[in-house]
Amino acid sequence: MGTARRSLLFSFGERYTALLIATVGSMLIARMLAPADIGVYSIGAVLVGLAQVLRDFGVGQYVVAAPALGRAQLRAALAVALASAWLLALLVLCASGPVAAFYGEPRLRDVLRLLALNFVLLPFTALTLSLLRRQLRLASIYVINTAHAGAQLLCTLWLAAHGYGCLSLAWGAAAATLTAFAVSLPLRPAELPWLPALAGVRDVLRFGVPATGGNVIDEAGVAAPDLIVGKLLGVADVALFGKAQGLLSLFSQAVTSAIAPVMLPLFAAQARAGRDLRASYLLTVSCMTAVAWPFFALLALLALPIINILYGEQWEGAAGLIRIMCCSAALYSMFSMARYLFVAAGQVRVQARLDTLAVAVRVAAVLPAALVSLHWVAAAVVLGSVFRCWLTWRYLEQFAGIGGAALLAAVARSAVVTALTSLAPLAAVLALPPGTAQLLVAVAGAVPLWLAGIVLCRHPLAREIECAWRKVVRGDVVRRGG
Repeated sequence: MGTARRSLLFSFGERYTALLIATVGSMLIARMLAPADIGVYSIGAVLVGLAQVLRDFGVGQYVVAAPALGRAQLRAALAVALASAWLLALLVLCASGPVAAFYGEPRLRDVLRLLALNFVLLPFTALTLSLLRRQLRLASIYVINTAHAGAQLLCTLWLAAHGYGCLSLAWGAAAATLTAFAVSLPLRPAELPWLPALAGVRDVLRFGVPATGGNVIDEAGVAAPDLIVGKLLGVADVALFGKAQGLLSLFSQAVTSAIAPVMLPLFAAQARAGRDLRASYLLTVSCMTAVAWPFFALLALLALPIINILYGEQWEGAAGLIRIMCCSAALYSMFSMARYLFVAAGQVRVQARLDTLAVAVRVAAVLPAALVSLHWVAAAVVLGSVFRCWLTWRYLEQFAGIGGAALLAAVARSAVVTALTSLAPLAAVLALPPGTAQLLVAVAGAVPLWLAGIVLCRHPLAREIECAWRKVVRGDVVRRGG
């Protein structure tokens, strides 16, 4: 447990550094570029995001979760990663022209061509990160990912200031990939090979095909609203919807993405040791919801002042979308770690089946909604998310023995903490007009109420916070020579 806690501390440090860089960059870029510029890049990034899942081809998860991993398996994994990445780079280059014509945006062609360049170097860096994650060497991951985020921000801002528009974002992504590759070289594990090999490729593919199928379908479900909105409502609406999704994803960037790199290898290690994963998953859900539910309650109540402060008045239309989608985002926090539980337990096909059904419902709901308005699209996203949560719960009950009663017991204290925390933002909304003062008063009241709720309810998260605090205090004592 101590190793998991140390890994989580490093992982949270890496994610919060990246989140700080991304938030500052988003605030600046939102004021430097027009919504149409950001919308064009968003469509390109979403399309390439789909290709990125294929590019990985399950290799990352294979390296982390494989029961045995030697040099032969790593060379086979590299072969699969290189073949899929370079083939996809060629496909994206060839498709850039037709895709730009489909959306009626000539600039989209150049954006896609620049983003395709990333596929050349990504397999080497991605394999390094996966092996480091398996070894829980999160300090090295911190260095690589922070360099990636910093390079992307600096390059994008400089080019945006010189009038490159949507291309500044694409060039920033290319610069980030090159920087991450350069920084990863001295941090590569010694056993990681440079040359691929065909021997063992079949084993990688046996794992990667179902894993990739599920990941592609899941990514398609995430991308579907942006692609559909871009075609039926326009690129400016894509940017508006993206800003709403961006604020909702702050929790994922700050918490989920910090926990996931630790939970997959942790679940995998427990599965290899024959231990029951049920208790670990329920503890994770309890801690996740204790943070997620108050976060989304605060975001729903204060969406308008948060949008104005972060991005400016031209993005106010995103506030209504945020309020609609907050409830489903909070509900999904109970099930966001289920993917890693299924993969670690060898139920990759179960996860692929879940993704397929959930995405089919999401797309079926979003298509007609996009013919009406963005608010209907947001409601359709909520419908798809609720269905996904229900389906995940059914699979957790069937394949992991985690029933509804156990889940409700795990989140009961989180519900009390959320109700207590929400008193401050609710009072601020009722007493003050939307603005900076309202936001400051709400946050200043919510934080101590949240801490009080965690302690008074004897929430499991209190023990984790106490352990983290003791490590900080102990480290301070050691530095002072005590």
